[in-house]
Amino acid sequence: MSLNHVRPWRNIYRRKSRQIHVGNVPIGGDAPIAVQTMTNTLTTDVAATIAQVQAAAEAGADIVRVSVPDQDSSKALKEIVKESPVPIVADIHFHYKRGIEAAEAGAACLRINPGNIGSEERVREVIKAARDNNCSMRIGVNAGSLEKHLLEKYGEPCPDAMVESGLDHIKILQDNDFHEFKISVKASDVFLSAAAYQALAEATDAPLHLGITEAGGLMSGTIKSAIGLGNLLWMGIGDTIRVSLSADPVEEVKVGYDILKSLGLRHRGVNIISCPSCARQGFNVIQTVETLEQRLEHVKTPMSLSIIGCVVNGPGEALMTDVGFTGGGSGHGMVYWAGKQDHKISNDDMVDHIVELVEKRAAEIEAETEAAE
Repeated sequence: MSLNHVRPWRNIYRRKSRQIHVGNVPIGGDAPIAVQTMTNTLTTDVAATIAQVQAAAEAGADIVRVSVPDQDSSKALKEIVKESPVPIVADIHFHYKRGIEAAEAGAACLRINPGNIGSEERVREVIKAARDNNCSMRIGVNAGSLEKHLLEKYGEPCPDAMVESGLDHIKILQDNDFHEFKISVKASDVFLSAAAYQALAEATDAPLHLGITEAGGLMSGTIKSAIGLGNLLWMGIGDTIRVSLSADPVEEVKVGYDILKSLGLRHRGVNIISCPSCARQGFNVIQTVETLEQRLEHVKTPMSLSIIGCVVNGPGEALMTDVGFTGGGSGHGMVYWAGKQDHKISNDDMVDHIVELVEKRAAEIEAETEAAE
């Protein structure tokens, strides 16, 4: 019996959206919420861009976006797509030829605003290229680049203006019988972005790509994204996410997964439950957790690990985790296995020991999963 069945207050009822595909990754419907990031290398530096794509994929990215601002980037994209382990989204802004070139180069999706690329004939050419190459699209509305007529109408970026922009772009695609698209309405302001997404969710059944754009650095951007995306996801809104940080794209992927893991929407790797530490701690909790986070990055199997400094909360937390360690006295602590006390070990040996136990439990979970299938 699942935990959510036992505790219905933990359920999140996702908005019903139609499903599209970005390459082999389903977006919307009952598909898992996909995690995305974007490269920040020069696209023409093929080796550096491929390395960044591969690092993001290793961290768990389902999809990676690459900017295609010029023809040389279009040429590089073909080689990047060939070497990428995940579908590539080509970021196109104004020039319709870049959209055609990207679709022909093998991009799985075009990030584009149809109304920004010129005449209806040019739009039709891009749509034809996308259709001919099994390429989907993402309409990307951004509060910082709204159309002039909408800013004049509303006076400033606001949820109504962003939604109207999105629906206008949707109409262009639908009028051309193109329906393989998702849409985003991003802003750097959490309130503006959240309100726009809520309104858009009621106005269309298209899959929604969530993001708080230009969120900031690693710490501030993580907090802002967790608040904005977390609240939307809690309401069941969102089919794919990108956390926008002024940081390494791998960090965006990690934060994205942590947000989803916190809400029980995706599970990947070890979920470490640890205390903030205090004078009662029987070992250096902060240093231990930092070390374990690094040592356990290679474990992809979903599982839980509790690292608690003392016996006040330690045993109770360990009841709910696959592996646990609770600080005790005399330089020793208690190891828990499947929620039960198992054996003691010295603080000096616990990190290596915990890593071994986590790897062992991960192997067991993988075997159990394979047997069930």
